[in-house]
Amino acid sequence: MHITQEAAERHTLAVIVDNEAGVLARVAGLFTARGYNIESLTVSEITHDKAVSRLTIVTSASPPVMEQIIAQLDRLVPVHSVTDLTAKGEHVERELALVKVAGTGDHRIEALRLADVYRARVVDATISSFVFEVTGGREKIDKFVELMSEVGLIEVARTGIVAIARGREAA
Repeated sequence: MHITQEAAERHTLAVIVDNEAGVLARVAGLFTARGYNIESLTVSEITHDKAVSRLTIVTSASPPVMEQIIAQLDRLVPVHSVTDLTAKGEHVERELALVKVAGTGDHRIEALRLADVYRARVVDATISSFVFEVTGGREKIDKFVELMSEVGLIEVARTGIVAIARGREAA
């Protein structure tokens, strides 16, 4: 007997929820209890009255497990909707990172040159360091951080991914 396991695929989910205490813990608890990993999680209020929030969750799972995740999220009481942006088609994903780099002399010049290439903005500068703000896709941020590690990377803070579907439909 031959058993085939389907490969895990990366998915970006937009989950619209009531903005109330404990909702994030319930969503995270659902993932934890079933052994699903959350690669990225961002949360923000999306209505004027602050009653509704949007969670953007990036996770990897096989198609049957992804169906389970979506169904289980959909059953949580404070959840209004779950949209698998990856399955839905084209969508826009962005992330923001603050990257602190130390450098003097040639290292300082190289850090500024690389920042220019990656369209990173200097948001803080001292005589011996910079903090750059860079936005873009995950791959762009990863590459920028990798290059900065060669010229004096000190610290990185990342927001996690935010995503939205292309076109006229809302999540």
